[in-house]
Amino acid sequence: MSDADSPGAVEPSADGRSVDAGGPAGGSAFDAREADAADRRRLGAVVLAVLISQVLLYPGVPDLVVALGAPAGIDAGMWFLVAEFGAFVTFAVVWGALSDALGRRTPLIVAGALGGAASYVALASLPGLGLGFEAALLVRVVGGALTIGAFSLSITLLMDLRGGNGRNMGTAGLAIGLGAAVGSVVGGALADIGALYPVYAGAVVLAAAGLLAATVDDRAGTGSTDPGVDSETVESDDVGFGAVIARARTTPGLLVPLAFGFVDRLTAGFFALVGVYYFQDPATFGLSAAGAGATLALFFVPFALLQSPFGALSDRIGRFLPVVAGSLAYGVVTVGVGVAPIYPIAAGLMVLVGVCGALMAPATMALVTDLVEPEVRGAAMGLFNVSGSLGFLTGFLIGGSATDAFGYTPAFLAVGGLELAIAIALLPAVRSISPGAGVIGRLGAEG
Repeated sequence: MSDADSPGAVEPSADGRSVDAGGPAGGSAFDAREADAADRRRLGAVVLAVLISQVLLYPGVPDLVVALGAPAGIDAGMWFLVAEFGAFVTFAVVWGALSDALGRRTPLIVAGALGGAASYVALASLPGLGLGFEAALLVRVVGGALTIGAFSLSITLLMDLRGGNGRNMGTAGLAIGLGAAVGSVVGGALADIGALYPVYAGAVVLAAAGLLAATVDDRAGTGSTDPGVDSETVESDDVGFGAVIARARTTPGLLVPLAFGFVDRLTAGFFALVGVYYFQDPATFGLSAAGAGATLALFFVPFALLQSPFGALSDRIGRFLPVVAGSLAYGVVTVGVGVAPIYPIAAGLMVLVGVCGALMAPATMALVTDLVEPEVRGAAMGLFNVSGSLGFLTGFLIGGSATDAFGYTPAFLAVGGLELAIAIALLPAVRSISPGAGVIGRLGAEG
């Protein structure tokens, strides 16, 4: 029997306070943990569904934009993705601050998911209505503004649970990676059947996410998740986005995970756009949409499966090694994909990209949770998602523009080199805010 299973064991809550797992209060503590575990599974499934719906469209973007009235080429695909992520940037913090102010998350998640599903139906209807690509971009903006609410607040609600910040963010990362893997494979197969099929499938999956989210126990954003703590006694003044900005000014360490989130998602956005064209281009590997989707899945599957164990590892040894070592390796293998001479080498390197991403992603998100109080987590995660969405936007714009102007290899070199530069520049900052624990963590922090 482990210490965690022993009577009277003490378990840390999501915000670091101890919860008695045994004794007279043991039953209620056990029930609370079971409820949190059930909600963790449901919220993970919601994040999974949102990512599936989003990534379903990526492998077929070259043909989808043409079906929606755009000329062929990477430029139209770039603006198709930019429209959605521009809305992500604009509305992520709005949803987070609103949920903190209302003390409610679940109804907003449901509204975002169902609204996003409706936007997908509208997008698929545009060709039949004779509307052009400009209308499609407008629908993408509206859909992005709604979908980011479901995505960001589902992760925020995971942050409110017990079990360790690394574990909770590992669940989010697992859902993100697995959703992207499933979406890329299924989306590529559907795109080979018809350009609009992934859009219809995305609407169905988002609607299912909204219905599932309605079953999750809502938690007040300003309240405690610990048994016996009255949420009304928790300080609720000065919460929301303004408080997060003030915290960033007084605690510069909060800028560190924001910077890593930006550059990590920049590379993900680069792969989502440039990778799809790169693997399908007859001048490189000439894959079908299904083949390109399966290749993206080589990254997303290990990224998904290793999120939870790597997140738990960061709880034990600290965030330093996972964040810094993962980012350095991630930059190197990203460059490798762009210079691979044959497809098997590129495919193998895509697997390594996923492993490195899984090492750093949950630790980076957990740093946000480590640095802010529970009452501002919604706005903090919204701010993190703004940074990440700006990274996606930058990845789309840099990737699309650089590829169009210079070709694939210089674009891969630029993006991979940026990941390396950020990891090296911020190494001392990561060490200062997360020095590490245990033998491995101390070796990394002292090295």
